[in-house]
Amino acid sequence: MSNASNTDLAVLEQVTVIVVTYESAHCLPALTPLLSACPHVIIVDNASSDATVPQARQTFPRAQVLALSENMGFGAANNRALDRVRTPYAFLLNPDCEMDAEDLAILISEASRFPGSAIFAPQLTNSRAEPDLSYRWPSNQWVSRGPGASAPICVGFVCGAAMLFALEAMRGADRFDERFFLYYEDDDLCLRLFKMKRPIVVIPRVTAIHRSRSSVAGRSRLRAEYLRGFHHAQSKLLFAEKHGDLRKARRLRTRTLLLALAAWPLRLIAFSPRMVARLSGRIAGLTRWRPYD
Repeated sequence: MSNASNTDLAVLEQVTVIVVTYESAHCLPALTPLLSACPHVIIVDNASSDATVPQARQTFPRAQVLALSENMGFGAANNRALDRVRTPYAFLLNPDCEMDAEDLAILISEASRFPGSAIFAPQLTNSRAEPDLSYRWPSNQWVSRGPGASAPICVGFVCGAAMLFALEAMRGADRFDERFFLYYEDDDLCLRLFKMKRPIVVIPRVTAIHRSRSSVAGRSRLRAEYLRGFHHAQSKLLFAEKHGDLRKARRLRTRTLLLALAAWPLRLIAFSPRMVARLSGRIAGLTRWRPYD
């Protein structure tokens, strides 16, 4: 991260940080440096059974903590928070992402240089500070190639783990489609903005650590992996149907299901409970999928 000591943190008054949690109490300590520096914070909890809600209220007394009575999914929970935002910017941050307050301030300052742009995103890295593939062109347009960006660049997609919304520029496409419970809601939102010619900009000198797949803990780790596989399969087909057609979605379902079934014996031979649970969820998601129309 940049840790720019001369960064003006006053710009943080312009942003509301939104964090959606589910069984994420273990993530809150790493979020403390950023959230404690931000005057506007909304934490939406998707009916966690761990200590996420009381811990969030104790750790961040200035934050709004919305404790939902049921798990509504990632997009729906973010929408509930976006309904409450009164600042010009909203910064959506996964609980397994870490970012300095100085970096967020730089991201906001950079956003002011690109009026009319809808979303701004940092360069995501893994825990070893290696860049992740966190942005690209829309996957249904063409394949991205070449080295990573070294300066601000317009793209067609950024990972939903860390996104700064310029809310005025997003009018008409400033909410997630709640039919996506988990996964592909960021693909869908970015593609809608892309079609509306609302720029999405990556600021590569701003970075955030993304500890991917570590936002959920709790006692039922294997169930969490099963649900990851289930919802990824369902959302992939929903995206194909919404932005393609039903025939394309059905072909994708058949092909993906055959591949998943072929992988099943290999997963059992090289036994990994986590991967078996995720593959089981994927197969269930594919077989139980129904067109949304």
